[in-house]
Amino acid sequence: MLQNLHVKNLALIEEVDVDFQNGLIVFTGETGAGKSLLLGSVNVALGQKVSRELIRQGTDYLLVELTFSVKEQEMERLRAMDIYMEDNSVTVTRKISGGRSVSKINGETVNLATLKKAMALLLDIYGQHEHQSLLYPKKQMEILDIYAKDEMESLLEKQKNLFRQYQQLKKQFEEMDMDESKRARKIEFLEYEVNEICSANLQCGEDQLLEKEFRKISNGREILGHLSEVYHEIGYDSAQGAGECISRAIRSISSISEMDEQIPEFQNMLFELDELCRNLAGEISAYHQEMEFDAEYAKEVGERLDLINHLKLKFGQSIDEILLYAEQKEKELDTLKNYELVAEETKKQIQKAYNKMEILCGQISDIRKKAARKLEQEIKNALMELNFLSVEFEISINRKNEIGENGYDDIEFLISTNPGEPRKPLGKVASGGELSRVMLAIKSILASEEDVDTLIFDEIDTGISGITAQKVAEKMAKISRKHQILCISHLSQIAAMADDHYLIEKKLEHERTITNISRLNRQQSIQEIVRINSGSEVTDAALKQAEELKEMAEQVKSNLS
Repeated sequence: MLQNLHVKNLALIEEVDVDFQNGLIVFTGETGAGKSLLLGSVNVALGQKVSRELIRQGTDYLLVELTFSVKEQEMERLRAMDIYMEDNSVTVTRKISGGRSVSKINGETVNLATLKKAMALLLDIYGQHEHQSLLYPKKQMEILDIYAKDEMESLLEKQKNLFRQYQQLKKQFEEMDMDESKRARKIEFLEYEVNEICSANLQCGEDQLLEKEFRKISNGREILGHLSEVYHEIGYDSAQGAGECISRAIRSISSISEMDEQIPEFQNMLFELDELCRNLAGEISAYHQEMEFDAEYAKEVGERLDLINHLKLKFGQSIDEILLYAEQKEKELDTLKNYELVAEETKKQIQKAYNKMEILCGQISDIRKKAARKLEQEIKNALMELNFLSVEFEISINRKNEIGENGYDDIEFLISTNPGEPRKPLGKVASGGELSRVMLAIKSILASEEDVDTLIFDEIDTGISGITAQKVAEKMAKISRKHQILCISHLSQIAAMADDHYLIEKKLEHERTITNISRLNRQQSIQEIVRINSGSEVTDAALKQAEELKEMAEQVKSNLS
């Protein structure tokens, strides 16, 4: 459930902060007051692209923050997305500044893909033109599958996995399918690549060792020069060397070692220094002797490194990748050399996968047909409640020629809104207002099947009035008993049905226009209903009519409880 909306610097909105309860929440306001900005702010949080013009003039950033309370099931799904949750509260923030967008969930920065995925769990937006999606078979199939998801979900997942395997096998077979001369050229080329790698006799980690050795050899003269200097400075062959200085110090302290009990302690330290210097000098001398430059060895190391780097350019960035490439090509080579056997086996696997899909798609189709008969009746009943005086509704299911990831069913919604007229595809007979009511009917049926708690309706009441408007209001009130509904509307019937009524209006402050959102009490709500019905003039008769409309709505809601 959406608990709070905080918006700053969005177009005409300077800053608004609104708390929400459950139930049916309705937003009304005059044309041009900024009702669309409410939906716009939510779309910002949903991760949609934001035009620079949406950032309020005179400011350098736009901020939208939504706070939700979520159920245990949603908490588990969010945690599965590595979203940190301390309690059942989720705060989604998106800030846009200077062309840069920063999205956060519970204070942790997330990318837009994660933001969109998380928001899809938290709310669903039904805009003015979304009913047009009903015209597409993909959407119609999606609706039916959601309705039957308890039986369908696992089978559809199996079908998707099987279809991916089937596609991979077909692709594998197509890649093998070539004429004899082309296959011979391919074999020759693969043999050349594999032999080139195998003849190099590569060892894992060899390149790193060679690079160290080459670096040592390349810098050999400089290393020896500096080490010679160090040996001279600490050596015993120079009067000024550290070793000779320590020797003189030892001779000097030995003459007084018995004069004080602390002197031997100093003497031992000098002995240790002397031993350390002699050992270091010996190590440097040994290193110097071993470091004699071998031109032939240096050439071998350089050539070996050149060979490995050449193979890296062709086959991979590391020896591991090169060896993996060779292994893959050896398998491909083996497949081509045994083409007939492999092709025959692959065809058998393709047919086997297809046969499995046939069985699975048959099961899926049977479930769809059974669910379709029930859904047809429920949609018809819901449409009758939405003031379709005579309506016939059918979900047509036919088999397509090909199998896809969702099966082989071709689904089409058919409707007749006039007695005696045959049922036809939605797009051929339904008007925009009728499509809107069909979608509302479907939403009311699927409300118990979908996991999203918050539904947002943006002026889906466009094109309806009178009794139809009242029926739509009653249907939305019914959905709101199980889901939080946020509805942007221009109909008094829906406004009267609101559990919470908000007014969106423009104001002039400090010589600048701002859009404000304010929660109305019962009396203010009645006055707003008067404005919706009759314009700005508030008469006793208009107030009485609005009061009666409000009381009737309250009676309807009490019967739903």
